[in-house]
Formats: sequence, C-alpha cells, structure tokens
Amino acid sequence: MGQTIAGRIQAAEEELRQAMLASDVEALERLLDPALLYTNHMGWSFTREDDLDAHRSGMLKIHGLEFSELNILPRAECAIVSVQVRISGSYNGVPANGMFRFMRTWAPDAASGQWRVIAATSVMVV
Repeated sequence: MGQTIAGRIQAAEEELRQAMLASDVEALERLLDPALLYTNHMGWSFTREDDLDAHRSGMLKIHGLEFSELNILPRAECAIVSVQVRISGSYNGVPANGMFRFMRTWAPDAASGQWRVIAATSVMVV
C-alpha cells in the first residue's frame, strides 16, 4: 500500500525545507513548478526563476528554518499546506529574520507525477 497524499506532502515539505537551507537549486527545480506563482509578505510577486536565481547568486542565504503548525489539506488533484516558519537568514546582505505563515499549493506534475509547489503566499506573523 502506498503512502497517503498527506504523507507525501509532509515528506515533500521537509525536502523543500532542506533544499532551501542548502540553496540546493537542483532540488528546488524538482520541487517548484516551472509556472510557480508566489506572492511574498510585502505583496511582491516572484516566479520560480526569481527564487532559483536568488539561491544561485547567493543573494538569499537561509541559516535556519523551523517549521511548526504544519497543516495539510489533501484533495484529489492537489494539497494545500499551511505552515508557520521561523526564518533566520539574509537577503542581499541585509538580515531577514522573522516568523512567517506560508500557504502552499502542491500538485503532481502531469508527466512525472512529482509533487511540486504551484502557488504560494507568505505573511508575517506578529
């Protein structure tokens, strides 16, 4: 018997966490859909390439990612994740630390079946 959708997504969330910590662009390419839609806590929109470029260039450096309050809502064609994340790191040399809530939508790739993030948003938790 195979792993449940929730189990697959929980594993994928951990793989994403590890890839972000290591700036593992190859893993991020697998986990982020090419058509990714992401809006950050400032209301700015980013593409997958924007995110990958930030990791490739070293502009984004993540030193710590602590996940808590992970909630997964599986559906037949996708899964929605709400997770609270304490981030420590820097962006373009400026410290970027704080508590955030991410909402991510995961869906399987039609060709490979690999679960990928297709949409995400983040808000600051105060």
